[in-house]
Amino acid sequence: MTERKNALEQWLRMNCGQEFVTLQPMPGDASFRRYFRIHTKKGSFVVMDAEPPREDCRSYIAIANSLRHIGLHVPDIFYAEEEQGFLLITDFGDVTYLKALNNQNADQLYTIALHALVTLQTCQGVAEKPIPFFTSHFMWQEWQWCKEWFLGKWLDLSLGKEEKHLDDCYALIVESAVSQPQVFMHRDFHSANLMVLPHTQVGILDFQDALIGPVTYDVVSLLRDCYIEWPDDLVREWVLEYWNQSCKAGIVQNVNQAVFLKWFDWMGIERHLKVLFTFARKHVRDGQSSYLKHIPQALNYLLHVSACYAELAPLHRYFAHVVQPALQEAKVEA
Repeated sequence: MTERKNALEQWLRMNCGQEFVTLQPMPGDASFRRYFRIHTKKGSFVVMDAEPPREDCRSYIAIANSLRHIGLHVPDIFYAEEEQGFLLITDFGDVTYLKALNNQNADQLYTIALHALVTLQTCQGVAEKPIPFFTSHFMWQEWQWCKEWFLGKWLDLSLGKEEKHLDDCYALIVESAVSQPQVFMHRDFHSANLMVLPHTQVGILDFQDALIGPVTYDVVSLLRDCYIEWPDDLVREWVLEYWNQSCKAGIVQNVNQAVFLKWFDWMGIERHLKVLFTFARKHVRDGQSSYLKHIPQALNYLLHVSACYAELAPLHRYFAHVVQPALQEAKVEA
């Protein structure tokens, strides 16, 4: 790791002409990327270290250029060393939505974010790099990973005869997802990746894993965020505001509120199953346990929503009567 950091510092000094004292580590995300802040005579910048082959900064560059082109606020890329995975980008500061949101400003901040999301979903793709699709096969793979990492390797649960019933429920969720309009999908559009900027603007981060996928995926990531929770009536109000905006933009056509709300709910279950395995895998495989504290929130969302749909009763029963007690045994209170 020291060798990698030395290479990064040498690149900054030799190629970027940036004089700085130290690389100040910044909070990362659930990936192998690392971030640093540097202070120079020209101001502060963020350095991204996306070491190949586990990360590929080319996706970040291509998608950033496309999102900037349609008027969204994403970091500028001042210097890039694609082979080594080094980027020097805009420093948006430290005020994430997660830090800033409160009962007084939530409506304003979410309105701004939802407006930006509608714009993002009109992105026509990336010329330099085709965006993959979030296919049914992709979703089934995520369910397999949930069974492997969250249920099996972390909670030590085996499905047995329950597996077919759970698979049948998941098939309904996948069917709902693929029936939706398929749009440009950020894939992690939530409070930790949105920045409060001056002039009521929102800065968007962590978009390099974008896919083409269901219209409700990003809005459920935002409004049923694993890091912050809001009352159901507020969430419904914001979802319908987004539905109205997306209808006006032509993203959603001839879909009533009831259908859209069901899409939203069921997409949230798929999303939270993905969150469960992602956070468990970071703990089991990578030795990073900081995300475990957010697992109960994801499970609570899943239980709350699945209880509302008779078709998903087997999924609800299993997670309520088997998974939740196992989670409490693992000393992660749900």
